[in-house]
Amino acid sequence: MHDPVISEREFERFQRFIHEAAGIRLSPAKKALVSGRLSRRLREHALGSYDEYYRLLTSGEQPGEVQTAIDLLTTNETYFFREPRHFELLERLAREAAAAARPLRVWSAACSSGEECYTIAMVLAEAMGSTPWEVLGTDISTRVLERARRGLYPLERTEGIPPALLKRHCLRGTGKAEGTLLVSRALRERVRFAQVNLNRPLPAIGRFDVVFLRNVMIYFDAGTKSQIVARVLGQLEPGGHLMIGHSETLHGVSDAVRQIAPSTYVKR
Repeated sequence: MHDPVISEREFERFQRFIHEAAGIRLSPAKKALVSGRLSRRLREHALGSYDEYYRLLTSGEQPGEVQTAIDLLTTNETYFFREPRHFELLERLAREAAAAARPLRVWSAACSSGEECYTIAMVLAEAMGSTPWEVLGTDISTRVLERARRGLYPLERTEGIPPALLKRHCLRGTGKAEGTLLVSRALRERVRFAQVNLNRPLPAIGRFDVVFLRNVMIYFDAGTKSQIVARVLGQLEPGGHLMIGHSETLHGVSDAVRQIAPSTYVKR
């Protein structure tokens, strides 16, 4: 039995669905991605068309299915020590905080499968000594958060980790686990993960000294981008640092920050 072909009208419905749910704009070029990722759900529910699946999602009868569809339609790409200059700055900020015996809280606001969070944690573990620190990783996708909590990665995904940190904070798999790398329990216990939809009012997560909001805004239109940045900045301490992706800018998005380096801002 062949999977049904998604029509233009059906695709437009899913464009609207993911925009309303997560603020993400799917370009027409994503039509094949949508049909490919959702086709397995049609088979799972024995449905004959994408229209039928859309009606299932919007009926309210299966809220868990809505989360599954969001997970499938959101793209997650990350790796350890991505954009190294951000982590060089984080290390300096962490050493300054430690010298002043000042705790540091860092939020990875779209953490995907957790590599960014554990990179942050490695830097803080090295720089903060006995001074308290905390890392929160959030994402809209429950699927990637489950992977993040496990802290288990294919060995090839860990190439960016400096050898000394790899040795201190990670365990290489042997036997059946060969070809994998596990972040140490000590480090995993210092990182907390939670599901957060940046396109909705934020839960009570507290305030942060540093926020990573990298490679997220490329998926949003201008209005949604401004709303999300305003929400995120509401959780950032005055004088706190915001890191965004190198292909992104806050020009015309927010005047609550000033740029101090490429893709790096300080809250006024």
